[in-house]
Amino acid sequence: MGEPAEKKDGASTQALQALWRVPQWFPKLSPQILETMRLFHVELLHFNAKVNLIGRGTERDADEAHMADSIMGSELLLKHCKAQIIYDIGSGNGLPGIALAIMDPARKLKLVEKDARKSEFLKQIIFRLKLSNAEVLNVRLEEIAQGTIDAAVSRGFATISKALLIGNKAFHKDSMYYHFKTTTWSTEIAEIPSQLCAIWSPELVGEYSLPHAQARRAVVVTKKIV
Repeated sequence: MGEPAEKKDGASTQALQALWRVPQWFPKLSPQILETMRLFHVELLHFNAKVNLIGRGTERDADEAHMADSIMGSELLLKHCKAQIIYDIGSGNGLPGIALAIMDPARKLKLVEKDARKSEFLKQIIFRLKLSNAEVLNVRLEEIAQGTIDAAVSRGFATISKALLIGNKAFHKDSMYYHFKTTTWSTEIAEIPSQLCAIWSPELVGEYSLPHAQARRAVVVTKKIV
């Protein structure tokens, strides 16, 4: 008899039954982008059995909870952001940094991840997807040289206040820091300490609903004003 489904290839049952609805949700994306996104999705689920990249409860619907979310947020970011180099802070599972690299080959993505195992995963993904416009920095955000970053993005890294506090030194005046958030985004903005508000100016870039569950998501940008 064969191995039980939940043991096969080290993948969970949910991963083996994972859905892939991205082509029907985003028919305007090119066939090449859709295929590269599909391969990313496959690799993400495969490696999740070895490295904790996404919650096991989101594996079956990862096409929506992670891929669609990153695609929709990335579309907003790419329209708003003019920088040619974008840092993905606390990249971890490569979302949204890998998605951004796939969707806009003309931009350079630098994936900042302190965890060695997750950094190795990101390097494997870049290699397997042949992404010449992405690289991994296995460092902490605090270790990035002062004033280096023109633009950055985070998804699931920290609250807006904590992210600004940790990364303040790495950004220069007029830098843009994008945050992928749930419906708590307005609360997080309200909780930014006054001393940080004197340095950073927050603004809502846009909101969207996930295509099936209709869960609300948002992209917020904080601009360094001094």
